[in-house]
Amino acid sequence: MGIVNRVARSIGPAAAVVFACYLAYAWDGRQTTAVLRATLTFATPLILCALTGLLGERSGVVNIGIEGQLLAAAFTSFMVSTVAGVFWGTLAGVATGVVLGAGLAVAAVNFQVDQIIAGTVITILATGLTSFLYSQGRVIKGRMPTIKVPGLSKVPLLGELLFNNQVITYLALIAVFVVHIMLFWTRWGLRTRAVGEHPSAADTAGINVHSLRRRNVAIAGGLAGLGGAFLSLQSASTFARGMSANLGFLALALMITGRWRPYLSAGAALFFGLCKGIAAQLQFKQVVSIPPQFVNALPYVLTLVVLTVFAGKVRAPAAAGIPYEHEG
Repeated sequence: MGIVNRVARSIGPAAAVVFACYLAYAWDGRQTTAVLRATLTFATPLILCALTGLLGERSGVVNIGIEGQLLAAAFTSFMVSTVAGVFWGTLAGVATGVVLGAGLAVAAVNFQVDQIIAGTVITILATGLTSFLYSQGRVIKGRMPTIKVPGLSKVPLLGELLFNNQVITYLALIAVFVVHIMLFWTRWGLRTRAVGEHPSAADTAGINVHSLRRRNVAIAGGLAGLGGAFLSLQSASTFARGMSANLGFLALALMITGRWRPYLSAGAALFFGLCKGIAAQLQFKQVVSIPPQFVNALPYVLTLVVLTVFAGKVRAPAAAGIPYEHEG
């Protein structure tokens, strides 16, 4: 009965959102499609980065270095794709995220370096190295293909949005479901939540706290790496210095808004993407005659308001950011 109630609570808001989308589509189909398409584009790297932070903090490790992982992966993806193509560029981006995640894990778990400092160092290092090593004039070889799901892509609005996308967008949406199932319905998920809440009790039960934390943070880094590949190969099709534009930090705020849950974190990322899409449309249509800087700031202001409203109603994993020493 509890499962049925939870499903009903999830379906209700989702159905309301879909209904609102179709009302807007009936009013102005072209503009609604453009805004929602932009929503998904803006939200994709945020979803992947929010999941990165979520898996880290659920394991007890605060990952402030997501911004650096995102930027470094975008750089690596772009550079490799100019030589070997977008497929290998994407894999290089994921590998970069994993390597930086593993570095953070070793520093925070093995050497018990302050997690905030370790993450900040990763971001500073990525910003400096990518700016120094980047050279202009390179062109990506090929493009990531767009995959249309037969039949479903013909459905008005939702078919165009959900079943006519590039690969990484599909992977981001699938990752939300996979992470939720793995985190709340598997033994690995139970152990992960245990080491993030009560590591000493998990250690007593025979769980290797350090090993699980290292693996989770490293694997989660691959999601940030995938987000970086999206930025350089699909969203912009190029690389620019500082192109991550603090999306990694924003993803942490969205993760908090989403209460460290995959569905809610993805919903927060989509909300921000929607605000960005609307702001872009307002600026393009010149609906309001105010400086574009104010229009561009609108999504961040709205996200800050939402975060403020929910800030007092969330609780982080109890052991997040706290080093653990094996007793005995």
